[in-house]
Amino acid sequence: MSGCLKLIAGVAVGVAIFGQGTALAQAPFYQGKTVTMIVGYTTGGLYDTTTRLVARHIPKHLAGKPTIIVQNMPGAGGTKALMHIYSVAPKDGTVFGMVKRSYATDPMFESDAPEYDPNKLQPIGSTSSETSIVATWHTSKAKTFEDIFKNEITVGSTGSTDGTVRYAQMVKRLTPAKLKIVSGYPGGNDVTLAVERGEVDSKFGWSWGSVKSRAKNWLDDKKINIILQMGLKKADDLPNVPFIMDYAKTDLDKQALELIFAPTAFAWPFVAGPDVPAERIAELRKAFDATMKDPEFLADAKKLEIEIEPVSGEDMAKIVARLSKFDKAAIARAVELTKPE
Repeated sequence: MSGCLKLIAGVAVGVAIFGQGTALAQAPFYQGKTVTMIVGYTTGGLYDTTTRLVARHIPKHLAGKPTIIVQNMPGAGGTKALMHIYSVAPKDGTVFGMVKRSYATDPMFESDAPEYDPNKLQPIGSTSSETSIVATWHTSKAKTFEDIFKNEITVGSTGSTDGTVRYAQMVKRLTPAKLKIVSGYPGGNDVTLAVERGEVDSKFGWSWGSVKSRAKNWLDDKKINIILQMGLKKADDLPNVPFIMDYAKTDLDKQALELIFAPTAFAWPFVAGPDVPAERIAELRKAFDATMKDPEFLADAKKLEIEIEPVSGEDMAKIVARLSKFDKAAIARAVELTKPE
């Protein structure tokens, strides 16, 4: 081979090797990878169903189209999954998930809560905000909210600090409501069954979206009475149901309620752990936002009767940051209203 041909061949090989190296360097991070989406609750509930819905559709919006698996990690009212994502899971973007909606405020309310900084968890997005309701069974003597000002009713509770007990304590202290809290149920679904069996009269902190999708037959057959709604805003489709914010008589109480119900602003929160690279968070947020607009995703959500009014990861982060700056007096009042007896 002549010197000229050898030079040309050498250049060609070099270009080929360089091209392969460039292609490898530009391969999407998620290509060929398996991503785990953690959900902090048992199968069958709305947290689980929503997570699995997103898991089915988000891969096509991530460059590299990774395989996604859903892992249920129930325990401690959702805290087990939260702390796994926060402290244990890989910090490369291959693990994120649905945690309890109160993750941003729990450290303010729980003196014995695991130590974590809500601002270090990195929000990906939420499928919607939420309004919580109080429901009584149709055979209960309490058909309206004012009925429980005169007659005591029992409230099913998990005994942890979730809405089944925290919201009941708050209503008991803020209004004339007469409530007897019955603790010890393993989870929210167990409280629902207890209401159906007549073990307790009511369930507090029940997601209105969950009621409409998981208990639609009860609504249609008038098996339950919706006697109170709670959150930062009223539900459009509950115009005549009393609203807890109307019972706040002072500015301090209004601030306290805003803090208590802040978690409803992003009711189905997907988050990643601390130290996941910023470019990976941006990629996940972009894919989440695209999924929320995906016609196939929206069609599946409609079939499952899951409401989609997405909250972006950026907006979630702003809310969490604002909560961390709340006035100490408002925090103290919120704790006072919700603390266990």
